[in-house]
Amino acid sequence: MKLVWFRNDLRLADNPALRHACAGDEPVAALFIISPTQWRQHKMAPIRQRFMLAQVDELGRELAALGIPLHLLRVDTFAEAPAALADLCRELEVTQLYANQAIEIDEQRRDHAVSAALAEQAVSCHWFNGCCVLPPGRVLTGSGEMFKVFTPFSRAWLKALDEEGFVIHRAPTPRGESLPWQPLAEREWIDGVLGELTADPRWPVGEAEALRRLNIFLEQAVLDYGETRDFPAIAGTSVLSPYLAAGIISPRQCVAALQQRLGYRPQSKAQPGFVWLNELIWREFYRHLLVLIPTLSMNRPFKPETAALPWSWDPDAFAAWCEGRTGYPIVDAAMRCLNATGWMHNRLRMIVASFLTKDLHIHWRLGEDYFMSRLIDGDLAANNGGWQWAAGTGADAAPYFRVFNPTNQGQRFDPQGEFIRTWVTELADIPATYVHQPHDWLRLKGRQDYPAPMVDHAVARVRAIEMFRSLEK
Repeated sequence: MKLVWFRNDLRLADNPALRHACAGDEPVAALFIISPTQWRQHKMAPIRQRFMLAQVDELGRELAALGIPLHLLRVDTFAEAPAALADLCRELEVTQLYANQAIEIDEQRRDHAVSAALAEQAVSCHWFNGCCVLPPGRVLTGSGEMFKVFTPFSRAWLKALDEEGFVIHRAPTPRGESLPWQPLAEREWIDGVLGELTADPRWPVGEAEALRRLNIFLEQAVLDYGETRDFPAIAGTSVLSPYLAAGIISPRQCVAALQQRLGYRPQSKAQPGFVWLNELIWREFYRHLLVLIPTLSMNRPFKPETAALPWSWDPDAFAAWCEGRTGYPIVDAAMRCLNATGWMHNRLRMIVASFLTKDLHIHWRLGEDYFMSRLIDGDLAANNGGWQWAAGTGADAAPYFRVFNPTNQGQRFDPQGEFIRTWVTELADIPATYVHQPHDWLRLKGRQDYPAPMVDHAVARVRAIEMFRSLEK
């Protein structure tokens, strides 16, 4: 018996571990491990957990239709996984385990422990690259080292892809008669994992849904992506991040679909489609960094010297940011949208992260954790990379003097205040002229239902720059 262990790769198509396990005539079974305590320790958002488990339900039905049973184990922490897997392998008479590699340090340690435990009962483990177009360690400098700077990484990544190409693995064909599948909600033992297991209707699960969204984006928005992606009131992005984070669609599928749509693979900003491809390359870069620098998974800064920065841990200021009560409309709208929907537009992520770290001078770790606790697309590599970039502690050539002006950002990327008025209901009736700086207008109306700005941005900006300059002394 061969056993396929699904993790953040909840799909049939382009799943190397599944494809290799299904080679030959040996019977195949599948496994997903539910780890509620570990998920909470990793700050995994409830909305993301529900989304993932809804996809597990969908995957279980699809595998059953192929004659492949999906087994579910509840193992509260990673430390319990080796023994539980060893027991299951004995029960099923498994001789080979197949899985796609994890990149996070806790998951890597778990997988090493699993390999050691299974080796004791002669079960061989086979690991594959299922999370990147090019696996970590493949894109190297001329001296054979992994990159720490994005732009040369991007160039080398494109060159390596041209040299090697890539393969999209087909979904397996049926391996026997269709099997029954008991929905997760009907299983008594799952009670208490999350309470209500129903997924958010705004985020339907399934590989077909992910491909539908990808195709709509490529047909309607990819050519204008460079001009529209920064405007949260415009449907200018792919909104595929939850599906990539859960592995419902692979980055290889995205690159292949882009090539098919354009008839070529874009190589520079001058070519349509490159801006979106570059975002996929950023995703790859952050994942490669996580493998190169395991301490990124341990709340450590990319730039070690920035650990000495005198960050604030002010709980009241942090709560105001979390709840969208900063007095800066674009920041508050973004945070309220996150809290209500579990998702935030990428431009807004940069704005609110800059505000927390450069205006409030609060440690980026608090913001990183809060995002993970709310985002349906929470992904350690991308989330950590984005937060450290915004905070000035990450992989950025010129970090410390980049301080977003939240008012200017709002005026530039939500000029009419459409997004702001959607989420900051106190400002729903304010004229567009005043929406980004509403306080004088509100005073004239005798209203006090929207907070005054927490900080003077000009003063806070100077303080942020001084913080970083002090490291050079």
